Amino acid sequence: MARLLVKTGGLNLPLLELRLGVNRVGRGEENDFPIHHASVSRLHCEFILSAEGVTLHDCHSTNGSFVNGQPVNESRLEVGNEVRLGKVVLLVESTEADISIPKIEREVPAPPPIMLPDGALLCPRHDENYAAFRCTHCQEIMCTSCVRMMRVKGGKPLFLCCICHHKCESIGTDDGKTKKGFFGFLQETVRSRFGHRKPPT
Repeated sequence: MARLLVKTGGLNLPLLELRLGVNRVGRGEENDFPIHHASVSRLHCEFILSAEGVTLHDCHSTNGSFVNGQPVNESRLEVGNEVRLGKVVLLVESTEADISIPKIEREVPAPPPIMLPDGALLCPRHDENYAAFRCTHCQEIMCTSCVRMMRVKGGKPLFLCCICHHKCESIGTDDGKTKKGFFGFLQETVRSRFGHRKPPT
């Protein structure tokens, strides 16, 4: 943060820590930094802090503003410069602006579920699992690994969404187990076609 050290004693103001934008300095209490000295005007000057540094702007003061002994109306300040407002001397310690952009974390939405040729859905987070639940609030699709189960005493388990924590309902595609490979489907097909035939009499 930009700082100016007050070298003149007896002012009870050892340091000016500038905030981003306009910082008003003068004898009046309405200023950002009141300096109670007879040589300082009621509104003496402005220190303007931006990403480019600090600029001193004199506000038509009676006794003037000086940088390294030279009178100025407006001047870009550098570290080590001596600034004088009337008879009050300041030393520029830093001209850097503390500009920080807050980091906004957003939850990355899951990709849409994959639909198999038979109409079954795969979980968008665990594509090795069938989708088994849909949130009744946000409509998120999930498998049994994603859903949060809460046991209710004396009743059926309650399944909650992993995103918004609302109630989920079964979508009846599968029980969420690992999806079968090709040979698993082939065996199931053979059993369904030939496993229930009645033996000849």
